[in-house]
Amino acid sequence: MKPLHYTRAQTLPGILARRIVVLDGAMGTMIQRFKLGEAQYRGERFKDFHKDVKGNNELLSLTRPDIIRDIHEGYLAAGADLVETNTFGATTVAQADYDMAHLAREMNLASARIAREACDKYSTPDHPRFVAGALGPTPKTASISPDVNDPGARNTSFEELRAAYYEQVEALVEGGADVLLVETIFDTLNAKAALFAIDEFFEASGQRLPLIISGTVTDASGRILSGQTVTAFWHSVRHARPLAVGLNCALGAALMRPYIQELAKVAGDTYISCYPNAGLPNPMSETGFDETPEVTSRLLKEFASEGLVNIVGGCCGTTPEHIGAIHAAVAPLPTRALGSAGPFYREAA
Repeated sequence: MKPLHYTRAQTLPGILARRIVVLDGAMGTMIQRFKLGEAQYRGERFKDFHKDVKGNNELLSLTRPDIIRDIHEGYLAAGADLVETNTFGATTVAQADYDMAHLAREMNLASARIAREACDKYSTPDHPRFVAGALGPTPKTASISPDVNDPGARNTSFEELRAAYYEQVEALVEGGADVLLVETIFDTLNAKAALFAIDEFFEASGQRLPLIISGTVTDASGRILSGQTVTAFWHSVRHARPLAVGLNCALGAALMRPYIQELAKVAGDTYISCYPNAGLPNPMSETGFDETPEVTSRLLKEFASEGLVNIVGGCCGTTPEHIGAIHAAVAPLPTRALGSAGPFYREAA
């Protein structure tokens, strides 16, 4: 394979080879702490918008950038090396639910700039911080019919997804993203559309960013929603030559363990990421999830002690308190070693 040459985050692979890297925690969980109403989501700019927008968290990058910045800085202060942009649903496909598809590019650009400013504020020569441009799965699936009576029906297409992801990637990179994170993948075909768009952008722009790919195992079957095992999923996306591959969301760390073990075994030449939910959902708890920072950090410390992970963080239900505890727990531990062949993303000398 032709060696890769990263034009951004050139130091990140070297950091991963030396220590465990910490990703941030949940964005949605932290936004919920602010108890925002419809008027606060709308702001002055969208006060007369024809449709309710409460819950459109990506819109807050335009109407309440101070809140998004505050959340990023909370995670950075807790020790996060990587912070995700507030762009999980910032595609034309997802924003169509709010009649805001025309704002998707602006949302990505603004979100990346907010995260960039926060990372620059907290970066030091000894502890650089990186912006991970987040590409979510969209609410639609290219592999599964939305109609139980028509297995061949689809509510999206590969081309629609590719175009949406290309627009998102272009804006994220323009806004200052260092890394691209294709995350919470429940449909590998959706992910392939994102990876195709990313590769298209790399070719067109001459830039190349490190790539992290993260799937989600939805239940005890050990498969993602579109039917693949963790091993099959890895072999379906390996061609993209990611810096890291991993799992996030859906399950807490305790239930995720066998699947991370499987992935760490089959992806021996690639770094492994893991950012689970804070346990299983519990609507009676303050964050909607059961695990305290002590519990989540203890479980991820066990993963690190077993040599399973290179990047750890949190998904739904996790907070800066969780990330601070995770950082403290894994900091003394060695990072997972790659196979004797070394990383297959290796750059040219």
